[in-house]
Amino acid sequence: MRFEVHTKDQHSSARTGTFTTDHGSVSTPIFMPVGTVGSVKGVYHRDLKDDIDAEIILGNTYHLYLRPGLDTLRKAGGLHKFESWDRPILTDSGGFQVFSLAKIRKISEEGCTFQSHIDGSRHIFTPENNVEVQRIIGSDIMMALDECCPGDADYRYAEKSLSLTEKWLGRFVEHFHRTDPLYGYDQCFFPIIQGCVYPELRRRAVENVVKYDADGYAIGGLAVGEPTEKMYEMLELVCPLMPKDRPRYLMGVGTPANILEGIARGVDMFDCVMPTRNARNGMLFTWNGVMNMRNAKWADDFSCLDSEGTSFVDHNYTKAYLRHLFIAKEMFASMIATEHNLAFYLDLVRQARAHIEAGDFASWKDEAVRRVSARM
Repeated sequence: MRFEVHTKDQHSSARTGTFTTDHGSVSTPIFMPVGTVGSVKGVYHRDLKDDIDAEIILGNTYHLYLRPGLDTLRKAGGLHKFESWDRPILTDSGGFQVFSLAKIRKISEEGCTFQSHIDGSRHIFTPENNVEVQRIIGSDIMMALDECCPGDADYRYAEKSLSLTEKWLGRFVEHFHRTDPLYGYDQCFFPIIQGCVYPELRRRAVENVVKYDADGYAIGGLAVGEPTEKMYEMLELVCPLMPKDRPRYLMGVGTPANILEGIARGVDMFDCVMPTRNARNGMLFTWNGVMNMRNAKWADDFSCLDSEGTSFVDHNYTKAYLRHLFIAKEMFASMIATEHNLAFYLDLVRQARAHIEAGDFASWKDEAVRRVSARM
């Protein structure tokens, strides 16, 4: 994977760039829609490309491993062919999903034993077989297996967790270099920087991961229960320590304001289920703030969903119409809301890129954060 930095903001750590994989190039900063089980819920791929212009999407190793399973994915020729997506794909190692299964998993030096949330069957992820699984999935960018430490963990737990992540990373990298891609195109991996909210652990984590000279680096274990201010503090600490010529990926974050603040601190890549999950519950993100589409105040509002015009290129659905669909429990409501939110998130990073290049990102960002954080 190749990465080139284009423009650096003079008043913050924001920057624009491009990384290139065998499935195409991606402009940064970028938001990556989450397609957990091989689809971005409720969105046609043609709309992801044409209306939303998603340059890269995610898949999740844990979910894909369980269903449809490795045999099906291998026979299909990997996830790109299985889901008919010809642009880049990044896969999470499944570490966060295993973290969320606290009652039905056991972590040891060997790996993580867990029960399937589908049928209760028992499985294990080791650093070695996690590489094998992601080889079969065939993502362009794979994440190294890690333990996601809770945001409220005490220092002793966080240090022990980081030590385990570091040992797993060494084994993951060794096995990655012993194996080859299966489908005729290159794959790369990103190590994950853990360490909870403890500066000395985060510094140690960065010093460890950069030894592997990876194509990019991920920041994990944030937005998992710690105060938002702590998340920003950790970003301000680790981003300057990370290689300047590699992309920086903040995992699982977040709100529009979180993304803008992350860009200002030097982050290049983001993903989060918030725009899609919240859409299905009637929450829309706009340039004028957040709307609950079930609210009666929208019943007779025939204005478009976003006065800035960023929701759709070819459609002009109104607030009243979308509220009606949600109240009527029509599945089309979730589809419209999901496409709108993803289009907004992609427009958010697109405008951030434009303002970085124009040289006024810092002042624009402060006003944009105020606007997108409002409740309508």
